[in-house]
Amino acid sequence: MPIPHYKLDDRNFEDLLAEMLSRIPGHTPEWTNPRVGDPGRTMLELFAWLADTILYRANLIPERQRLAFLRLLNIPMRPAIAATGVVALEMANDKLLKPIPVPVYSSLKGPVDFETRGEINVLPLKGQVYAKRIPTKDELTALRDVLSGLESVYNIRSSHPYITTPLFQNNQAQQSGFDFVTDSVDHSLWIALLAAKKEDLTAVMNALSRTQGGVKVINIGLAPRLQVPGLFEKIGAQVAADQVWRWEITTPRLTSEGLPDYSTLDVVLDTTRGFSQQGVIRLELPDSDDIGAPENSVAVEVNAGVGDRPPRIDDTDVADRLLAWIRLTPLHQVNSLALSWLGINAISIDQRKTLSNVVVATSNGAADQLINLPATSIESESLQIQVEEIGKGYMQWSSIGDIAIANRDYRVYQLDPEAGTLQFGDGVRGRVPPTGMRIRIVSMRAGGGVQGNLAPNNLTAISHPNLKVVQPVATNGGEDAETLDEAEKRIPAFLKHGDRAVTEEDYQRLAADTPAVEVGRVEVLPRFKPQQRRENVPGVVSVMVLPRSTSRTPPNPRPDRIMLERVHAYLDQRRPLAVELYVIGVEYIETGLAVAVGLRDGHSRDRVLQHIRDALKAYVWPLSPGGHDGSGWSLGQSVINQELEVVVARVKGVRKVTGINLFVKNMKNWMLANIDPETGAQRVELEPWQLPELLSIVVVDDEESAPTELKTPPTAGKDAIAIPVIPEVC
Repeated sequence: MPIPHYKLDDRNFEDLLAEMLSRIPGHTPEWTNPRVGDPGRTMLELFAWLADTILYRANLIPERQRLAFLRLLNIPMRPAIAATGVVALEMANDKLLKPIPVPVYSSLKGPVDFETRGEINVLPLKGQVYAKRIPTKDELTALRDVLSGLESVYNIRSSHPYITTPLFQNNQAQQSGFDFVTDSVDHSLWIALLAAKKEDLTAVMNALSRTQGGVKVINIGLAPRLQVPGLFEKIGAQVAADQVWRWEITTPRLTSEGLPDYSTLDVVLDTTRGFSQQGVIRLELPDSDDIGAPENSVAVEVNAGVGDRPPRIDDTDVADRLLAWIRLTPLHQVNSLALSWLGINAISIDQRKTLSNVVVATSNGAADQLINLPATSIESESLQIQVEEIGKGYMQWSSIGDIAIANRDYRVYQLDPEAGTLQFGDGVRGRVPPTGMRIRIVSMRAGGGVQGNLAPNNLTAISHPNLKVVQPVATNGGEDAETLDEAEKRIPAFLKHGDRAVTEEDYQRLAADTPAVEVGRVEVLPRFKPQQRRENVPGVVSVMVLPRSTSRTPPNPRPDRIMLERVHAYLDQRRPLAVELYVIGVEYIETGLAVAVGLRDGHSRDRVLQHIRDALKAYVWPLSPGGHDGSGWSLGQSVINQELEVVVARVKGVRKVTGINLFVKNMKNWMLANIDPETGAQRVELEPWQLPELLSIVVVDDEESAPTELKTPPTAGKDAIAIPVIPEVC
């Protein structure tokens, strides 16, 4: 049970009075009637009241000790956290055909005021996001004849049909999100850059020319479906998105094979932390002469939209306004990336106000001066303080974490961001501001709180007459300042090395809590170096992670590069300095099964055989409910055919199991697993870093023995060509 909070003395007024009354017979036996109102009893009641008051104050000592301890540890209370978000800026008038600059910290009006976090040149463009969406089963059934005809027209044996699907229309978010890696045929996202009107194409293209104001940068905002908590910015984990993703733009040229030519765009800034949070990506555009769109009309180019070409747009109103395409595509294997919104001309915002050039106090020349700033919940990074000095004017002073360690000549102050106070030195530890000299704020940003978590479309105006605001996604992450009770509760966690990875359990817990990652399983392999598959290497810790998966259909879940980098970055901040940390995926051993069973009468054959396959897949699955304990197949646990035979025998409708054979993949062929000479069972031995991947299951009934061969079914689609399918057009 937890340790209770005991009182030093739990007696109250009634208890003390009753105790003194009980002592009367032993000390003054002649006092036989200590009734209420008796002068002697009144004296006892007075002393009981005084003692009760003293005990009340004594019982406050533990609470006050905890507060004093909080001060001794120099742990300030957390300030309010500002809500953040992304908005898109649009021209208020379609006749405006030149870029409009918007300075940093421009204010936005709404229920709570926000400010922009960066600079932007709003380009006279409109953007519409498209994806080459994979058709549903019902759509494929309806398009079967159309698809057959298209394959004949394009002379294609294997095709990936897709439907050109607009996303985030009218700059509005999709709450369910769209996973363009899993739900599109090319694992890419396409942004159509459009003019507001067809007749403005030339003027807009001229506005993008470098002769008109130099290099043009386009701001692309995005919001992932999976959000990170508000404190994620404080605890870090930066993943470079440009290492995983590539941004390209179409040019007016064609390659020697007659395919569209793409130019890679340089990433100037990325505030999304590798697509893990709402933010903005700034891309440097080429000169207007190198921007163009390939032919979209099938009347001119029959192969429009086929293969590596941009998606075909059959809406002529949109197609006539098309200037170019921007494509987002992964450079490495990525399993999933679901976005709630993506749009152009975007800017990051936060729930703070900026204050500049304000005198806040005049120094009295005393030691340890405490100055109150005109706001609380200060953004520490933005605060700049200057102190006036005789003959020098205003001099810059710097922030220090603890004024007690400052040299006497240092121009430093200690900031309490939650309370909004500055403490200066005493002349021995840090300088004292000269008497009568003014202290001023050069710049300061402050604000925050839960009131800044606004639903979409609450911010509509910006301090610029020619622009309007579209807020497609909610602002989030705002939290109120920490209360005294909340601060006290952090003391035990601080003393227990909270948020530090020391034990195996620490690594498991922290890896599972990595923000913006859906972790399905974590295993810690101490002293294991993955490159050489070496064990017992001092100072090495390998953390194996698997993504969450609701499917039990092969291939088994594998972490992609984004997941590995995010988990590593999160753990790397918390590992001991001497630990050599690796975050890895699992090594799967491809296995197969052939099972022969006898069925009971009265049961559907197909249903029972399917239940057998499902039971085997679930049992060998690396995530829950696989394995013996339901948490996934154990690392390094051998696969034995006799053990799987028990699983098959438990399936309802199975009368007997006449045979079961276990196979291992050898290159492209299936080989029977080795037989243990002692038990006669087939066994697939696994190393401590390996798991089985059950790729093929063959179940037959009314057979004397299980099949001794497995055949790999042909896989199609690897070299398939993407083709657009639109029934009403075809």
